Amino acid sequence: MSDNQQQAPATPAPNNGKRRRMMLTLTAVIAIAAIGYGAYYALYARYYEDTDDAYVAGNVVQITPQVSGTVTGVKVDDTQMVKAGQPLVTLDQTDARVALLKSEANLAQTVRQVRTYFVNNDAYAATVSMRESDLAKAQADVKRREMAIASGAVSREELAHAQDAVKSAQAALEQARAQLVSNKALTDKTSVTTHPNVQQAAAQVRAAYLDYARTTIPAPVDGYVAKRSVQVGQRVATGAPLMALVPLNEVWVDANFKEVQIAHMRVGQPVTLTADVYGSAVEYKGTVAGFSAGTGSAFSLLPAQNATGNWIKVVQRLPVRIALDPKQLQQHPLRVGLSMQVKVNVRNTDGKELGEAPTLPVYSTDVYDKVGHDADDIVAKIITENAGAAAGSGASGAANDTRNQPARARPL
Repeated sequence: MSDNQQQAPATPAPNNGKRRRMMLTLTAVIAIAAIGYGAYYALYARYYEDTDDAYVAGNVVQITPQVSGTVTGVKVDDTQMVKAGQPLVTLDQTDARVALLKSEANLAQTVRQVRTYFVNNDAYAATVSMRESDLAKAQADVKRREMAIASGAVSREELAHAQDAVKSAQAALEQARAQLVSNKALTDKTSVTTHPNVQQAAAQVRAAYLDYARTTIPAPVDGYVAKRSVQVGQRVATGAPLMALVPLNEVWVDANFKEVQIAHMRVGQPVTLTADVYGSAVEYKGTVAGFSAGTGSAFSLLPAQNATGNWIKVVQRLPVRIALDPKQLQQHPLRVGLSMQVKVNVRNTDGKELGEAPTLPVYSTDVYDKVGHDADDIVAKIITENAGAAAGSGASGAANDTRNQPARARPL
């Protein structure tokens, strides 16, 4: 080939302009996304903290007997709704009924015995008056004989007999006064109702009535029955768990937030929640009710031992209690243990970081108050029947006697 032969044309260079435009477009998209996320975070996201480590919690009221006995009836079963005061379990009442009737009879006998103390006060006082009259009469007789002895109308022997009569009357008076003082010591500053013996017997009636009434175990609160384990014929001991009641209108959510999420959380901040059981179609409204006093690991059965050479830092989680709207719970009830999605609005930080002590009891029941009132009514009736005039006699009194009827002791 000759030197002046024309060379072949070179391969065209790649189109760098198209690549450059793609890179610029990608960079612009990333920049716009970063700016958008920054704006989203600055205007919205930084004011919210969320977690899916949250579960429904509630009061699980354990039903336990206050007296031991044999189960004769189970009135409810799992999943059933019960009202406060409704009987749940009954125990055999035979022994408790006998003990109650015995204590009632003892109270009646004690009241009648104490009545005699007050009656004896009047009797001993009358005896003292009579002995004082006898002494005055004997002393007057001695004076007459002393005046007549000078004239010889009365012998010295008769005078001596009269003086002996004075001594006897004086001794009888002192004995009567001692009996009156001794009997008054049993009744001073008291009455039949307030006498210590009556009060002691009344306390025995109250205790026996409580044992009798407690053979019927009531529901302390409204709720749903769960974990029933008691069976008819079972011998149960005091404090043994029989079943549980769960008031589903008093549930809350325990949300476990990371420690880096709670810096701006305050009591009273609004919360939105969704439950896995209902999905996003149902949104609950709640408020931050308080913060746990420690993390979950601090209260675990085996707390972490961090004072070792192989320590690894683990982000801790703090349980935060979320109060729910009762009206929403009525429309869409939640069960204890269900999973929740929680989002807290932390924009307003004016609230308190720790909850305050409640001014009223958080939970209470008056179901057991009736038992004490019924016992007081029984005691008052027995005292009234035996402290006044003698009870009616004959068939009429027997017909009206309900002492041996179990209905007198009214269980719940």
